[in-house]
Amino acid sequence: MNKVLVVGPSWIGDMVMAQSLFITIKSLNPDVQIDVLAPAWTFPLLARMPEVNQSVAMPLGHGQLGLGERVKLGRRLAAENYQRAMVLPNSWKSALVPFAAKIPQRVGYLGECRWGLLTEPRKLVKQVLPMTVQRFVALGLADGGCPADIPIPKLHVSSTGRAAVTAKFNLTRDQKILALCPGAEYGLAKRWLPAHFAAVAEAKIAKGWQVMLLGSDKDQDVAGQINLLTKHQCLDLIGKTTLAEAVDLLSLVDAIVSNDSGLMHVAAALNKPLVAIYGSSDPGFTPPLHQAARIISLQKSCAPCFKRECPLGHTHCLTEIMPDRVLSEITAFNL
Repeated sequence: MNKVLVVGPSWIGDMVMAQSLFITIKSLNPDVQIDVLAPAWTFPLLARMPEVNQSVAMPLGHGQLGLGERVKLGRRLAAENYQRAMVLPNSWKSALVPFAAKIPQRVGYLGECRWGLLTEPRKLVKQVLPMTVQRFVALGLADGGCPADIPIPKLHVSSTGRAAVTAKFNLTRDQKILALCPGAEYGLAKRWLPAHFAAVAEAKIAKGWQVMLLGSDKDQDVAGQINLLTKHQCLDLIGKTTLAEAVDLLSLVDAIVSNDSGLMHVAAALNKPLVAIYGSSDPGFTPPLHQAARIISLQKSCAPCFKRECPLGHTHCLTEIMPDRVLSEITAFNL
């Protein structure tokens, strides 16, 4: 059997975009078996990608070297007889497991002196492959190029999963639901103002919508601000769901407003009406991979700066995006 091991990324958004690579691999060889080596917390995403045969847990956290553990894991995986490995992260340590597993073909981009670890080291030409998803997909092609039409990620959610979260979180299915994703783990320069999120929430609540707040426990402060400003009219689920539940909840909503974050990419992969707000990051680099998504970016002269906090101290790239602009984009979906 033709078996491929993909060393996956450690970010939610990047893992969603990696599905474009999995789809590409399958389109070229439908019989190939794709296993993905990734942190266990990403498994709920991989479980919703039908192209993935098996998820293999990477026991080390982001930034941990763990040389001995990586070699031990690689030797264990040698028994799987993978023919090819694709290493998506650019770090030296990420290529250690396929090397230790003695996978005969190991492809990845040059980075951190990986010449000896990769059998097929490729030079990344950023001008040719400006988008993250293009770089992932290109690793699955023999010529290292990228097709004009990149396959769009598509997460599959079961009716059982939808029913479970509907019951657990007491959702009212006779109301339209707007999900707000106000977090962005990268930093403040990617987070739209809580007051602006609250204004959008109040406008939709006034029209009979139910508004749901979704994010990790790191976003609880901003959720508290939004709910305070909306007199606690939002269903605050931030920090109260697993990643699996968050995905299933997003599959139920009618529209989503999100910062440039992992949940933004999840929303796009669920084919949901999405308004994506960009501040310090570049929508040309990591856009939501769905044509119906509406991107708001003011294209300031100082942006994108890719900083976690605004180096000028004002974050005008975000503060000057007004709630009315976002509301008009939601209205344009004709829901």
